[in-house]
Amino acid sequence: MLNRIIRPLLVAGFLAVLTVTAEAKPLTPAALESWLARYEAAWEGRDAKLVVPLFSSDALYRDMPYKEPRKGREGIEEYWRTVTADHRDVQFTSKVIAVNGNTGVAHWSAKFTLASSGVTIELDGVFVLEFDEKGQCTSLREWWHVRPE
Repeated sequence: MLNRIIRPLLVAGFLAVLTVTAEAKPLTPAALESWLARYEAAWEGRDAKLVVPLFSSDALYRDMPYKEPRKGREGIEEYWRTVTADHRDVQFTSKVIAVNGNTGVAHWSAKFTLASSGVTIELDGVFVLEFDEKGQCTSLREWWHVRPE
């Protein structure tokens, strides 16, 4: 009797794992380009609400190598709301460099004006991004430099 109850449960559990695994898709260059286009729209629109769905609920966002990362969607949203508040006329471009498994690398550049001072800033940077099976970023690491005056 116990076998008639447990065996179907085990089979159902095994099939559920296979289904989830079969649905998980590896990161592709096209998927990374799509993610970067949505990141671009969020930054150019200075819209922290648009950037949040790009990240998993437990994502880590490292904008500086030696600083503690922003953690989770709330931390990322707060960072974005603060950092982009002074940006105007943002122009962001990106290009996929590589994709391996669930990790993508992209080169990016941005140009914007600071509303507080009128100064134009140009940045050149690189992202290393890790994604989950849903296509949400679980880890963002960036390195960037400001164009000298």
